[in-house]
Amino acid sequence: MRCLTLIFALTFACATADAQTAPLALAADAAQGQSYTLSIQILVLMTLLTLLPAAILSTSAFVRIIIVLSILRQALGTAQTPPNQVLLGIALFLTFFVMSPVISDINQTAATPYINGELSAPEALANGIQPLRQFMLDQTRDGDLQLFASIAGLTDITSVDQVPFSIVVPSFMVSELKTAFQIGFLVFIPFLIIDLVVSSVLMSMGMMMLSPMLISLPFKIMLFVMVDGWALLLGTLASSFYT
Repeated sequence: MRCLTLIFALTFACATADAQTAPLALAADAAQGQSYTLSIQILVLMTLLTLLPAAILSTSAFVRIIIVLSILRQALGTAQTPPNQVLLGIALFLTFFVMSPVISDINQTAATPYINGELSAPEALANGIQPLRQFMLDQTRDGDLQLFASIAGLTDITSVDQVPFSIVVPSFMVSELKTAFQIGFLVFIPFLIIDLVVSSVLMSMGMMMLSPMLISLPFKIMLFVMVDGWALLLGTLASSFYT
């Protein structure tokens, strides 16, 4: 909550720092030209806040976790069980667990100093981005960074510290998608083998009118429960993030 408060406070501070009391949309400023009035800045702020959840989820561990859980449900063949709300809840709280060191660093280096008045809004924002940037770089493949850097025309980058944040975010998302599908492939294999075995047995018995999914579903659920699948999968997902 303190980190969310920091984000809102930083955005609001940046939006109202140069606000004018004039009733017009634009107020003249002799030193800096012209600036938007408070009402316009608040309108822009509320518009940006609608994009904040998507931005936070795209720069955290949520993407990898929710994709792997969705592939698991598809592999089990249980349709809408667990329901979407349950999968989202699991992914959200596991994301908080994985991101807790990053959130703690942001709280210590940016949120608390800003609330205490020790840092200005731009300084706190710069300090708060650094732990998140380092987390994303730890999960991002060098090939993805090079891909987006070449697309942006940045050929003079010699180290990851020089990569701008606008390159880090898409590179991180592509790497997360690739890693999530790799984990999902490994999760899918055991259940696919059960489907093949059940389908072969039914065909050998001449029971071609019986759906193999109907017979294989109890075996897949039993296998998943016997190996303590939820604890194994969630523990593997949590430990798959490099810190």
